[in-house]
Amino acid sequence: MGNLGPAAESDTRDDELDEEEIVERIFEAIIDQRLPPGTKLSEAALCEAFGVGRMRIRQSLLLLASREVVDLLPNRGAFVASPTAEQAREVFEARLMIEPNVARLAVERASDANLTMLEQHLRLEHDAHHGNKRRDAIRLSGQFHVLLAEIAGNTVALRMVKELVTRTSLIIGIFGSPGVSNCRDEDHDEIFGAFRTRDRDLAARLMVDHLRYIQTHIELSGMADGTSDLVAIFRK
Repeated sequence: MGNLGPAAESDTRDDELDEEEIVERIFEAIIDQRLPPGTKLSEAALCEAFGVGRMRIRQSLLLLASREVVDLLPNRGAFVASPTAEQAREVFEARLMIEPNVARLAVERASDANLTMLEQHLRLEHDAHHGNKRRDAIRLSGQFHVLLAEIAGNTVALRMVKELVTRTSLIIGIFGSPGVSNCRDEDHDEIFGAFRTRDRDLAARLMVDHLRYIQTHIELSGMADGTSDLVAIFRK
């Protein structure tokens, strides 16, 4: 029993990164395409990279798996998720069913304060795109869609949009072109224009076009060689 003490203490040091910090750094590495789909996430290497105990790494991998960012395979370990073409198709099919109507509702219900908030958000998107900040561009592009769902005022739709945006961000991060976010900020400008004119149907049509554009600019052919140096990637 005495052998359990040091191991337990190593997993609970006050100066260790917590699970959410580890999860965020792994997710960022995937979005930045430093961790290709199918990369094996060795617990031992991650422990060394982050300076934490094995239990904390396991909890972090469980969180990533719950968000469908990591696949946990029995007797094999953890691997960066490799969405299939069919899974990607289902994600966009669901978005096309939901988000045009979300846009329509959002236009109906948007207040002047909501319009100001969207305008400010679009400025941040423009800065990220023009500054070649790919990770920020992907994050902000996804947030635009979530903001529309918040303005629409339907909590069920909001929860669904958040989940679908997270899955799409992963797909874009893994398979999209390295230099872009695949979510054109000029499309968001056009959708915002429909808010200004209070044109619900235009907002819905523009959302359909926008989502179809994203879908057609994703190439699900990336493959990992499984040899990424996790310690080099994550150690500061």
